Amino acid sequence: MSEKWTTANIPDQRGRVAVVTGANTGLGYETAKALAERGASVVLAVRNVEKGQQAAARMTGDVTVQALDLTSLDSVRAAAAALRSRLDRIDLLINNAGVMYTPKQTTRDGFEMQFGTNHLGHFALTGLLLDRMLPVPGSRVVTVSSIGHRVRAAIHFDDLQWERSYSRVAAYGQSKLANLMFTYELQRRLAAHGTTVALAAHPGVSNTELARNSPAALRLPLTWLAPLIAQTSAMGALATLRAATDLSVLGGQYYGPGGRYEIMGHPRLVTSSPESYEVAVQQRLWAVSEDLTGVRFPVVQSKQNSYPSGSAITM
Repeated sequence: MSEKWTTANIPDQRGRVAVVTGANTGLGYETAKALAERGASVVLAVRNVEKGQQAAARMTGDVTVQALDLTSLDSVRAAAAALRSRLDRIDLLINNAGVMYTPKQTTRDGFEMQFGTNHLGHFALTGLLLDRMLPVPGSRVVTVSSIGHRVRAAIHFDDLQWERSYSRVAAYGQSKLANLMFTYELQRRLAAHGTTVALAAHPGVSNTELARNSPAALRLPLTWLAPLIAQTSAMGALATLRAATDLSVLGGQYYGPGGRYEIMGHPRLVTSSPESYEVAVQQRLWAVSEDLTGVRFPVVQSKQNSYPSGSAITM
């Protein structure tokens, strides 16, 4: 297969059902649009239903909208119940939605906004939908992380909600590191089932609305530099699309742009930070996330103590 993987490489998706969070704009929109164009039935899971419907109207294919506010566990549960009532199967769950560098604030459940939205909301949604995926051969959970998982990133178990102090950059890094740790631990638990797999992706530096909350000191430089260092949302979405559809990928893999420093370029297999592969931390984060969300997954912890290499995926 060509190193320059594009949407032309996406296999026929007819008969597959995809749920994409945050799909009314940016990376999520481009991801959903490409899947629908290749024949998938796509659900745009979005906070603003009106904007979701406007986005759906601009797409070609079978596209519907589902209300989902990841800042509210009540909304996550309601969305999951609605999706379960209308979908017998889910082939792709793409955990794309997110917030970045927000001022200090909390979700409706009292979680720090970035950790609560980017990680806990998606953790809960995945757990509530997973039984619609486990019977489906080739089904995948793809969670979108960021190169920001390397920046001042750690899982601060002593202050997960940043109540003692707050750094919007470090909090974002924690949430994106959590996305990866969730993916790797989920893959370990899924390995025994042999059907559903978990992967992660990141878009490099993409020109989206996500950075609108950047600190003032970064906002002006980013505005000037964006045309030089940022790729389009369509290019940024390619890593997610490859993780979601490439027949050669393996569970537990991580995809990102292939250019220098993974900032831009066509997607390829990449490696996350050493911290992200710490199994004990992954498992502790999983247990804490279950306690905070009240969601238990229909897959049990593996006795395996090392990170699995993954298994081949078929469709």
